[in-house]
Amino acid sequence: MEPRCVLAALCVAVGALAGKYTRESNEPEPSGGDGQTVEFRIAKLNQVWEKARRLQLSPVQQSELHSDLKIQEKDELQWKKVKLEAPDESGEREAQLRRSFNVILAKYGMDGKRDTRPLESNHLKDHDAQEGDEFNDPRLDKLWNKAKISGKFSGEELLSLRREFQHHKDKTHEYNILMDTVSRTEETHKNVISSLEGDAKEHVLHQKHTDLKQKMRDLNQGFERLRKLSHEGFTGDSEFREPRVIELWEAAKRTNLSDDELDSLKEELRHFETKVEKHSHYQEQLQLSHQKLRHVESLGDKEHIRRNQEKYETLAEKTREMGYKMKKHMQDLSNKISQEGLRHNEL
Repeated sequence: MEPRCVLAALCVAVGALAGKYTRESNEPEPSGGDGQTVEFRIAKLNQVWEKARRLQLSPVQQSELHSDLKIQEKDELQWKKVKLEAPDESGEREAQLRRSFNVILAKYGMDGKRDTRPLESNHLKDHDAQEGDEFNDPRLDKLWNKAKISGKFSGEELLSLRREFQHHKDKTHEYNILMDTVSRTEETHKNVISSLEGDAKEHVLHQKHTDLKQKMRDLNQGFERLRKLSHEGFTGDSEFREPRVIELWEAAKRTNLSDDELDSLKEELRHFETKVEKHSHYQEQLQLSHQKLRHVESLGDKEHIRRNQEKYETLAEKTREMGYKMKKHMQDLSNKISQEGLRHNEL
């Protein structure tokens, strides 16, 4: 073979080998083989998203799932960059990411089993389901029914209170999922042979139990707030309306932040609350748009269907985008409050 041919062959081979290890070749292409856009850069997240679409979750559920998966993607990609510089020797960060992914699967019924986890309470669950049992928890249902007939709440206040009750129910559900995940991890831990691996897993289990205790404290504090609200009603100086914002504000007040720092955070939370309310409005519009699309499809006018389909898809995309930004902002605020609280406690 002539030298020029050998050189050309070597160039092709080196180029192909280099291409094999480029970032682009290890991430999904912009579109799949069927022409559909790939939503995520991590394969397992794409698999979850495609499964969700096949299961035909409601538009709002799909929007929420998409936002959760985008947050998961951001955290996992960030972790991959960090671990190159500082290896996660204990496996704690990786375990947290795996746990959050499992929570997402269970939250949307994609963990491969029927969700039969009951909402826990300290009361016996031998009561029969009744019309007023909206939250599947005797304690919540009792408080809610008392609040409705108390006369202490206007129609708008009752809607705000109901959002807080629903938020508490959702938080309890996520706690039960996390507790189930820890239980399964403990079963795996019993079968560990290597003492070194056992020490690492012991550390991960300890962290999970710490997380569970903190979430249980948060749930208890949240329930106490609901109990107080149900008996006393909203006060004139209520700072916020949205449950997630209220939760952040209550957590901030439990830290040792100064008055000036709390005032600054309060202003930031007001902006965040506006973002949450806007996202909730878009979710309502998305649900209405979906209902209208289903109605139009039943009439069979193709042009009418096409226009409504375009409107629905645009609204769905906007709602997913807003959901991601809102959840990322909430994550940032939560981390900020935790870090500021730790910093002040150390001083």
